[in-house]
Amino acid sequence: MRMMLLTSGTRGDVEPFAALARCAADRGHEVRLGVPDNSGVDLSGLDTVSLEVDFHQLVQEHGISPWTAVRHFRTEVGPGMRRMLAAVVRETLAFEPDIVVRHAKVLTAAAVADALGIPHVVVEAVPVLTPTRLFPAPGVVNRDLGRFNRATYAAARGAERMFRRDIERACAQLPGGVPASVSASAATLLPISPQLLPRPDDWPATVHLTGSWHPDAPAPEPDLAVLEFLRGGPYLVATFGSMASGDPQARGRAVVESARAHGLRTLLLTGWGGLALPDELRGDDVLAMPSLPLDAVLPGAALAVHHGGAGTVHTVARAGVPHVVVPFLADQPFWGRQLHRLGLAAAPIPQKKLTVERLTAAIDDALRCRSAAEQVGQEVRKEHGLQTALSVLASC
Repeated sequence: MRMMLLTSGTRGDVEPFAALARCAADRGHEVRLGVPDNSGVDLSGLDTVSLEVDFHQLVQEHGISPWTAVRHFRTEVGPGMRRMLAAVVRETLAFEPDIVVRHAKVLTAAAVADALGIPHVVVEAVPVLTPTRLFPAPGVVNRDLGRFNRATYAAARGAERMFRRDIERACAQLPGGVPASVSASAATLLPISPQLLPRPDDWPATVHLTGSWHPDAPAPEPDLAVLEFLRGGPYLVATFGSMASGDPQARGRAVVESARAHGLRTLLLTGWGGLALPDELRGDDVLAMPSLPLDAVLPGAALAVHHGGAGTVHTVARAGVPHVVVPFLADQPFWGRQLHRLGLAAAPIPQKKLTVERLTAAIDDALRCRSAAEQVGQEVRKEHGLQTALSVLASC
């Protein structure tokens, strides 16, 4: 098949699509991947096109809080989305695929697929589009509402209303002009492990919980300095990925001092600026790096302190390592609660409430989750999420 894969967002949104693109290409499919600029993901060897938006720049310049996003909507976020929505239509028409696979944020993909007369499939990296009575839409409501849980999923449709004019402007490029409506997705793929989120029994049969989309290739080995650090004794890994709001120095202090309280060394991955190492805390027991492949550094760790993004959650789970989740926004509180409920993590600490005392206590709790984390890691490593996803696409 000729597959058009379209994703939007930060690194955690791009990595699963890049893994799917490589897996599909390895199996003989012709694949083109539409991606945001400057994602930080290795896209070498892939046929890629730019969707003309740089989420890294938006986060670096303006942070990630909802209020900041609103303030900069007209000057930055809105124009970026307009460029992306138009690029999706233009690049998909040019490629003439047999199927379109799109991230939930790519709001013009369904219309262009309909114009080409081909199926489209939506990918929910977070289960926010498919209603269930078992839990509210992650990132919309942070507590169980019982029989009202299903109603919270209506909020996801607000994005389409917010960008309605931009969607119509982009779809004016279509051969038939702006469609009055679009067809339903042929299938929904969730690159989520059933070990971390058992499949709700009220999801329709077209919704597929595939397991995480993790490449089969082994992680590249870190350089010698990193390897020497990893071999130097027990350590934790701390990363907040693309989260950059708040006080990174204070968070770095909390991580290092809490690790030292437990006799652990700290591998501090500063990411897009969410963590920083205060000068007075530097020492042989701390290694600060902008980024490292988590698959390469997690398997020997005592635990991981992270923001709770879906990609990081699965990578830590696959390594069989317990979690301390420090959620910032969106689906992160959901994953923090879910991991704690499963006995894989300490109770989550909201990033604004992170202190040395709270994190020290949470690390103590997380270390008691080691056995459960190792058992889940064994099961997650048996999953073949990419192959399952491709089987679903072949049947559409």
